[in-house]
Amino acid sequence: MTNENISKLKLLSKDIKDLQVFSAYLQDSVIVTNDIKFLPKTKKLICVFNRFMWEDAEKGIFRKNKRIRSALVFDNVLKVKSKGINPKKKSKILEFLAIKTEIMHNYFDIRLIFSGDSVLLVKAEEIDSSLEDFGKIWETSYKPKHKI
Repeated sequence: MTNENISKLKLLSKDIKDLQVFSAYLQDSVIVTNDIKFLPKTKKLICVFNRFMWEDAEKGIFRKNKRIRSALVFDNVLKVKSKGINPKKKSKILEFLAIKTEIMHNYFDIRLIFSGDSVLLVKAEEIDSSLEDFGKIWETSYKPKHKI
């Protein structure tokens, strides 16, 4: 398969609006529990998704559906908690829905929301994150559908 002039994402976020852009790009991505890593010593959270490339799929009716590996990295993370995500089930697939962010007194509550009422809560000192594609693009027969 050729990468027919497809640009890979390389984005930085410094505020809530930037995270909304990340949320849109990550919609319908999937991740396995084992690809979520919190590194407390470096205050870093790394999530590696299989991202559905909506930006390419929406270019035309005859385009093939594609996915690519994407790393979402949060810096300055104070704490990570989860609901409905069991780290012992390393191969459990989570379907990403959205990022919701709230400003608290002296930190940010960043929620990565997945289907099945699963949530990853990231408490961060500031919004300092990146989203970057890497590796080869592959075709997928499945295109996510949404009820309107």
